[in-house]
Amino acid sequence: MEFLCYHRDRTGSLPLRLALNEAHLAYMDRYAKEMIARGPTFGDDGETLTGSVHILDLPDAGAARAFAFDEPNHQAGAYRDVMLRRWRNVLGRTMWDFPGGRTGGDRFLVIGLGVATATAEAVDLEAPSDWEDREDLIAYGPLLSDDGATWLGTAALVRAQDPGAARGVLSTPDAYAAVEVHDWQFGGRPS
Repeated sequence: MEFLCYHRDRTGSLPLRLALNEAHLAYMDRYAKEMIARGPTFGDDGETLTGSVHILDLPDAGAARAFAFDEPNHQAGAYRDVMLRRWRNVLGRTMWDFPGGRTGGDRFLVIGLGVATATAEAVDLEAPSDWEDREDLIAYGPLLSDDGATWLGTAALVRAQDPGAARGVLSTPDAYAAVEVHDWQFGGRPS
């Protein structure tokens, strides 16, 4: 089962995150085989850390919750909240398989949160075939309930010119209650 975990930073937590960086990296090293994508998000200035996204293939929701809540930064209080959702890897690859490589161009995390109604229509279940920059898709998939039966939104990692272009990865933007676009970069230990 694939899961998207997005830890959002608590205001002023940078010193704590820096102090725990090696513990964070060591923790993530334990999940190297399960990792589909990972990396930090940044504020509008492109420098201020705002969060950390991890997409993993884990045995079940319990394992995903353990991953999210045992993470050293979370345990120390560096994060203000955690979004943890089932996710389906539409592209069937990891970020390391992305033909565009680790660097070059601006990268973004796009999260479309579905409207919370019993009759909300599932949209953007497949990678957009009409998006002009389809080759710039790093990761793409629907966000799902724990049992995988209910669509809750869509999340993607993309290379794009700017946040507006990144938002365009969602083919049906009106179907979402909210759309978030965050500056993002490939994470992990330097090669």
